[in-house]
Amino acid sequence: MLKERTLTITPDALDSMITDYHWMVNAIKEMRAEMVIGAKTAQYGIEATLSKAAGGVGDPIMQEAIRRSKNIKRVAEYEKKLLEVQKLIERVAGDREVQVLNWMLDGKSQRWIGQHMALSATSIKRIKDNIVKQMIA
Repeated sequence: MLKERTLTITPDALDSMITDYHWMVNAIKEMRAEMVIGAKTAQYGIEATLSKAAGGVGDPIMQEAIRRSKNIKRVAEYEKKLLEVQKLIERVAGDREVQVLNWMLDGKSQRWIGQHMALSATSIKRIKDNIVKQMIA
């Protein structure tokens, strides 16, 4: 039986992953949709007969395949980070902390959260720091 391996995450890295969570989810959705559509680049007419740049791949389909291959790696990196955050969510205790975390994961700013909870930005920052401590512990 293989033991599930978790990353060693620093508080700063976790803080960043929480802050970036929302845009990473959206980026994964968009990149996955793009991967499904497939490359549709083709050259016709005079463009097809012109010489290609030296030192690079002249085939536009190959260039697109290379670009998408890099996107696949990026998606995998984002998914790894999202899964780490999702595994640690269960450690967060306290109604305020859970609500702040959920709003942060939804992409709300600390200022927005503070306004909707009638708390100062400093209080939201303290709550976020407490969330990170709970998740790391």
